[in-house]
Amino acid sequence: MNDSERPTVLFLCVHNAGRSQMAAAFARVLGGDRVEVLSAGSEPAETIHHVVLTAMRERGIDLARESPRLLRDDDVRRSDVVLTMGCGDVCPVYSGKRYADWQLDDPAGKPIEEVRAIRDEIESRVRDLLHELDISAS
Repeated sequence: MNDSERPTVLFLCVHNAGRSQMAAAFARVLGGDRVEVLSAGSEPAETIHHVVLTAMRERGIDLARESPRLLRDDDVRRSDVVLTMGCGDVCPVYSGKRYADWQLDDPAGKPIEEVRAIRDEIESRVRDLLHELDISAS
């Protein structure tokens, strides 16, 4: 990545139905066109968790049109930063990429109160990441 290019951030989790979808949504909203955002899963679910949709709507972000997506090798190759969330060893690793693993509870099957706490932690971490990437949050 050079100074004139915007960084590409990939958010990964197993099902791409909760944590990675929330992180990607916050990065898109807060980073705007200053960051390219990708999201995928190693074993994508059919749909985003209903409670995640509810929690994000509470923050004014509608994920109803989003769908879990299978991780492609090219997603990792084109990313500058790869953030995993419980992805384990199935995520490919390439030299020259910045990797971080965010230890976050899976929102699947959790009550809304717990999902709100996960959502808020994800938002905080995305804000910190954007700051580290020298991207001012909207």
